[in-house]
Amino acid sequence: MYKIGIIGCGKIAQVRHIPEYEASGRAEIAAFYDINYERACQMAEKHGGRAYKDLDELLSADLDAVSVCTANNTHAEITIKALQKSLSVLCEKPMATTLEDCIRMNEEAEKAGKILMIGQNQRLAKAHKRAHDLISSGSIGRILSFRTVFGHSGPETWSVDPGKNTWFFDKKRAAMGAMADLGIHKTDLICYLLDDVVDEVRAVVCTLDKRDGKGELIPVDDNAVCIYRMKKGAIGTMTASWTYYGAEDNSTIIYGEKGIMKIYADKNFSLIVERIDGSRECYELDKIQTNDSQSSSGVIDCFLDSLDRGKAEISSSSVLPAMKAVFAAIESGKSGESVKID
Repeated sequence: MYKIGIIGCGKIAQVRHIPEYEASGRAEIAAFYDINYERACQMAEKHGGRAYKDLDELLSADLDAVSVCTANNTHAEITIKALQKSLSVLCEKPMATTLEDCIRMNEEAEKAGKILMIGQNQRLAKAHKRAHDLISSGSIGRILSFRTVFGHSGPETWSVDPGKNTWFFDKKRAAMGAMADLGIHKTDLICYLLDDVVDEVRAVVCTLDKRDGKGELIPVDDNAVCIYRMKKGAIGTMTASWTYYGAEDNSTIIYGEKGIMKIYADKNFSLIVERIDGSRECYELDKIQTNDSQSSSGVIDCFLDSLDRGKAEISSSSVLPAMKAVFAAIESGKSGESVKID
């Protein structure tokens, strides 16, 4: 039974981390910390364990691992502190707000010999895993292009402190907007599906509609449209948006020389393969999660499996290429030029 500390007791901790640890039967949540101490106390009273006022005190407690579920700008500092205390870490996305911090986190994990897993849960969706295996087996031949999208109406109604002053809209705490919230998911996903990395980016990263409590446009992006050229030659688009004021879109379409693969693009089938010869394969595997329809993400079970094996399935090193692409997209959005990734 692993002893777990929850750092950050907001919405993602409440709807995913805490209930999934409890459902696993393999973990005891022994500690809670939040900048809002009352919230940490509420979680401890509801789920057991102890609430801590001081983060360093929690990190010195008798724990095996922690979940870092805090605002984006604190991910690196908290994760590095935990690793230096010989704790394994499950860190929410985005990994960090600068590439330098991402690299430091990865180096500290290697130095400590501990697990550092990043919560890129799209890799664990059943249709994505099946699509990865089909693509790897050559089911639709060489990949030529792709289109991947993640859009919904924004985080202001989902945050634990809902409203137009949510931390997601605070540039100091969030650093990036839709790109950090949604774009990293689909950037990491396309790298995973294709077993490839982004080589060059051209992007428009902008704020079109979202406004803060003062009625002013938020200082982080609410839309990002990126053209990714992959190392192996495929080219495609990645769109992240907080202004899809209707049903969520979390679809991906892969175009190969032998056919097309549609993932979470159909209401009846989570995966469809349409081949050049006219044949069609339909898979009813699962339903993609939405903000309004939460189910087990699989992230906690994956993390606990990683602790069992002593190796992270979604390691910090495997997420670094996607983070590089995200930061390159931000740079391209500012400069208006294509950015080559080293």
